[in-house]
Amino acid sequence: MKDADKYYMQMALDLAAKAMGRTSPNPMVGAVVVRGGEVVGRGYHARAGTPHAEVHALREAGNSARGATLYVTLEPCCHHGRTGPCTEAVIEAGISRVVLAMSDPNPLVAGKGVQRLREAGLQVETGVLEEASRKLNEVFIKYITTRLPFVVLKTAMSLDGKIATAGGESQWITGPYSREYVHHLRDRYDAILVGVGTVLADNPSLTARLPSGGGRDPVRVILDSRARTPQNAKVVTQASRAPTIIVTTPGAPPERVRALQEAGAEIIEVPREDAGVNLALLLRELGRREITGVLVEGGARINGSFVKANLVDKVYWFMAPKIIGGAEAPGPVGGSGFSRLNDALQVQDITIYRFGEDICLEGYAK
Repeated sequence: MKDADKYYMQMALDLAAKAMGRTSPNPMVGAVVVRGGEVVGRGYHARAGTPHAEVHALREAGNSARGATLYVTLEPCCHHGRTGPCTEAVIEAGISRVVLAMSDPNPLVAGKGVQRLREAGLQVETGVLEEASRKLNEVFIKYITTRLPFVVLKTAMSLDGKIATAGGESQWITGPYSREYVHHLRDRYDAILVGVGTVLADNPSLTARLPSGGGRDPVRVILDSRARTPQNAKVVTQASRAPTIIVTTPGAPPERVRALQEAGAEIIEVPREDAGVNLALLLRELGRREITGVLVEGGARINGSFVKANLVDKVYWFMAPKIIGGAEAPGPVGGSGFSRLNDALQVQDITIYRFGEDICLEGYAK
């Protein structure tokens, strides 16, 4: 792998990341056109339905694209979707060499784009900074291959593993820098999921409030098997471009369900399982609605349900330098737990961050 190829691919990855949280259900893609050692075109996919990264870069390059090398973070599409096939645009522009980070896991592409380019006589190389590209699009990869959303579990606790005092006080365990980063996470993922207990206790907004403004509110998903969410709760009444979905079960009183619908909430009914909703069926329904990533900010009970059902893909585990104590103070993961250590959820590929005095562990479920 040439150093120059890595350099320009990193440039393309940085361009792709500019659209973090804005391209769903599409991937983030960046492209760079290089001719004679000079960058003559740059582009990235800004949002679904708009031109792809390759098109933007080729337009900027113009006639300089002839005989040039195109660096792109994902295999160019070769089918008609919301936009035309990028392979044809690359061929028509006169590009002679294409360097890719990874193939497109979308079954509609999956190597067909590379095949089309090679059939047209272009030199194609793949696998340059592939791992970085896969991490950038981890949400898209999970969604496009399973039609299920990527599930991220976020929790905040004290050093001794408490998410609240024995009396129920929980705001705020972590400091302002951690809380600011959580709003960036909300801006990144399509949906945020909490239980009705959180709504009743805290009346949260569940919006993305970035310091610079311009945050994208996630779809609010409330697990509420008995439709107990108040009609005047902020998640129902606040002005937001994102809808609120309240997930009930067949046992929810019809009059409460109707009242929430009249107040503006959308209702999804799923079968009951144990003490709550069937999470696997809910995720399938959210995937059907093109919700590609879900940030779970639940309490101990909901966290425990996701962990026990093996539905977690990634975790953000915030730890504050506080010791709360108390045998009755809750921990971050409730439920029945695992009786054997070998059955416990293993977290791997760990990265540690520092936010002020807090520590955050980012990792992936094994």
